Amino acid sequence: MVKFTKQFERQLVPEWKDAFVDYSQLKKDLKKIHLLTNEVEKKHTETETSLIKTIKSSLEKLAIFGNKEQERSRAIKVHRKLASSGSNSDVYETELLEKIADDTDAAKEFFMCLDTQLNKVNQFYKTKEKEFLERGECLKKQMEILIELKDAFKQKQANGESTQESKEDDSISCTILCEEDSLRSRTEQTELQESCLEDLENNGEEALESPRPAEPIKINNEDSKLRTVSSRVFSCQGKNLKIKIPLTNPSRTFSAISYMIKEDLINQSSSKKCGPDGVNKLRISKKNLSHAEKMIKGALTELYKGLDYLKTYRNLNMLAFMNILKKFDKVTGKQILPIYLKVVESSYFNSSDKVINLSDEVEEWFIKHFAGENRRKAMKYLKPHHRKESHSVTFFIGLFTGCFVALLAGYIIVAHLTGMYRKHSENILYMETAYPVLSMFGLLFLHLFLYGCNIFMWRKVRINYSFIFELGSENELKFRDVFLICTASMSVITGVMFAHLSLLAKGYSFGQVQVIPGLLLLVFFLILICPLNIFYKSSRYRLITVIRNIVFSPLYKVVMLDFFMADQLCSQVPMLRNLEYIACYYITGSYATQDYGYCMRVKYNRDLAYAVSFLPYYWRAMQCARRWFDEGETSHLVNLGKYVSAMLAAGTKVAYEKERSIGWLCLVVAMSSIATIYQLYWDFVKDWGLLQRNSNNPWLRNQLMLRQKSIYYFSMVLNLVLRLAWLQTVLHSSFEHVDYRVTGLFLAALEVIRRGHWNFYRLENEHLNNAGKFRAVKTVPLPFREVDEED
Repeated sequence: MVKFTKQFERQLVPEWKDAFVDYSQLKKDLKKIHLLTNEVEKKHTETETSLIKTIKSSLEKLAIFGNKEQERSRAIKVHRKLASSGSNSDVYETELLEKIADDTDAAKEFFMCLDTQLNKVNQFYKTKEKEFLERGECLKKQMEILIELKDAFKQKQANGESTQESKEDDSISCTILCEEDSLRSRTEQTELQESCLEDLENNGEEALESPRPAEPIKINNEDSKLRTVSSRVFSCQGKNLKIKIPLTNPSRTFSAISYMIKEDLINQSSSKKCGPDGVNKLRISKKNLSHAEKMIKGALTELYKGLDYLKTYRNLNMLAFMNILKKFDKVTGKQILPIYLKVVESSYFNSSDKVINLSDEVEEWFIKHFAGENRRKAMKYLKPHHRKESHSVTFFIGLFTGCFVALLAGYIIVAHLTGMYRKHSENILYMETAYPVLSMFGLLFLHLFLYGCNIFMWRKVRINYSFIFELGSENELKFRDVFLICTASMSVITGVMFAHLSLLAKGYSFGQVQVIPGLLLLVFFLILICPLNIFYKSSRYRLITVIRNIVFSPLYKVVMLDFFMADQLCSQVPMLRNLEYIACYYITGSYATQDYGYCMRVKYNRDLAYAVSFLPYYWRAMQCARRWFDEGETSHLVNLGKYVSAMLAAGTKVAYEKERSIGWLCLVVAMSSIATIYQLYWDFVKDWGLLQRNSNNPWLRNQLMLRQKSIYYFSMVLNLVLRLAWLQTVLHSSFEHVDYRVTGLFLAALEVIRRGHWNFYRLENEHLNNAGKFRAVKTVPLPFREVDEED
C-alpha cells in the first residue's frame, strides 16, 4: 500500500505545490509529540507496578466511557474570527482547554502550524476561485457576442443571400461610423473589440493576461498607434465592435497590412457616402468569426482545466487534514479529529460550491455550442486522456537501436579498412563531401536524443515542460517518441552511409555514388515539410513555425519556446556550417565535377560560411532586444551583451585562422576568456538560478528538484570544463593518425552534450519561478475585449 505522503505528492498540482498543506512539516511536529510521549511512558513504566498500572488504566477507560462527549467538548476550541487586513477572510485559531500531550508547548506548536495551513489553504482557494469566476464571467459575455454574430450568419444563409461573391468571401454587412476620427469618439455603449491575437496553430504562444470584466481595459499609446494600421470600429447587433489583427509575428504583420488594404478597397466607394443616420456598411469575414470561435473554445478548455485543478486542490487538502488528525489522535490518545474536522469541513475551501457550479456551466456551454450536444465528444476536449504508451514503440526502439549499432560497427570496420579517416589519406574527397553529411546528422540527432533524456528527467522530477513551452497535446512528443525518431533516423542514415562507403570500397567512382548523400539530405527535408498527416506532422510543423519565428526575431513578441530553441542553435554552429557547405556543393553542381573546393574558393560562398557562424548569436541577440523593447527590463540588454561578446570571440577566431600571428592569438585568448566568464556567470546565476549567497542550500538556491545537492556542484564544474572547449583553437591538439575533421566533430559533440546538460537546469529554474507565481493553466487571449469610454 502506498503511503499517503507519496500519494499526496504524486497527485498535487506542481505549480501550486507551496499552496498545499505542508504535510511533511505537520508530520515533523507530530513526531516531536510522539517522541516526548514515548519518553514519558518509559519513565512511568519504570516507576509503576503492574497492579497499579492495571487499576489506573481501568479507571481511565471508565472515565472515558462515562464522559466521552464532555472530553471532546473541552479538549480544544477553535476560534473563528475576521482577518485584520479587511479582506473578509476568516482566520482560525485553536485554543487548548486542557493538557493534550505530555509537552504542552509541542501541542501548541502543532495546532499553530495546523491553523496556519488551514488559513493558507482558505486564502489561496478564495483567490483562485475569484480569478476563475471572473474569467468565467468574461467568457460568458464573449459567448453571448459570438452567438449573436453566428445567428446573423445563419439568418443570412436562411434568407438566401449567398451570391457568388459571398461564396468566395462569406461575410455579413454591418454599419460603420462615418466620422474620420471615430476611434476617439466617446459613446455611452461598451466598446468591444475582436483582436484575433493568434492563429490556432500559435494559440497561447503569448502569455497575455485576459482582461477582467469588472475593470474596463485602457489601451496604451502603442496600441493607439496600431489602430490606424489594423483596426476598424463598426456597429453590429446593436453593439460597437472592433476588428484588430495585432502585429504579433511576421505572418500577422503581413496579413494586417493586406487586411487593411482589402477593407479599404471594399469600402472605398461607400466610405464617401454616409446614410441619413451617418453610418456606412462594413463586411465582416466569416473567417475572422471562425477564428474567434476557436479562441473562445481554447479559453473554455483552459478554464475547465483550471477548475479541475482547483477541485483536486480541495480534495487533496481535505484528505491531508483528515490523515494528520487521525495520526494525532493515535499518538495522543485523544479524540480531536471530530472537533477539528468539523471546522475544516465548514471552512470556505470545502464549503464553497461556486467552482463546481461554474464547471458544470462550462460543460453545458461546450456541449451545446462546440460539440453539437454530444457529451462524449465534448469531454474529449475538456478532459483529454493521455495517450497510453504502446509496447510497439518500445519494441521498435530496441529494434532500431540494434540495427544502428550493427550498421555503425560495419561502417567503422569498412572505414578502418579503407583508411578514410586517417591523416594524409588519398580519399580526401570523401572527407570533404560525404563526411559532413554524416557529422551533421550525427550532431542533430545527438541533440534530439539528449532532449529525449531531458524529457524523461523532467517527467521524473515532475517538471511541467509542456506547460512552460505551451505545447498542445497534439504536438507534444513523449520521450519514447523522441527515442524512436532518433534510433530510426540514425539507423537509416548509418545504413545509407555504410552502403555509400561500401560502394566506394568496391571501386565505384565518386561520380556514380556521390549523389547518395545529397539524396539522403533531400529525403529528410521532404519529410520535414511533408503536408501529409504522417511522421508526427503537428510536431514537425511546430518546429518549422519556431524556426520561422527565430529567423524573424525582431518582428514579433518572443516566447519561451522561441528563445529556448534559439539557444539550441547557438550550440549547433558546426552543424549549420556543414549544412551550408553541403547545400553549396550540391546546388552549384560541384558534386558532378568533383570540385569540392569550389565553395571555399568563391568569395561570396566563403563569406556566407562565416555569416552562418554568427547567425544564431545574432538571432538570439535580436530576441533579447525585442524582449527589452516589450518588457523594458535592462537584464535583457545585459543578456544581449553576452551574445555580442560571443560574436566578437567567434570573429577573432575566424581572423586568427586566416592569419596565425601572435597578435591575433592574444586577441583570441582575451576575447574568448571574456566571453566565457560572461557566459558562465549567466549560466549559473541567471539561467540556472544558482550561486545565491543567502540560500538555505550553500551557493545553490532555496528550492531544488533533485535531492542530491552534490549533483548541482558537479554540474557547475562540468559546465565550466565544457565551456573551455575553445582552447582547442589555441592548442591545436589532435589525435595521432586521425583526421582533424574527426577531432572537430568530437569537440562539437561536447558542446551539444553541454547544451543538453544545460537544458535540464534551465527548465528546472523556469519551472520553480512559474510555481512561485501559481500559474498552472494558460491564459488564452479572447477575441472581444472591453474598451474604456475615454479611449
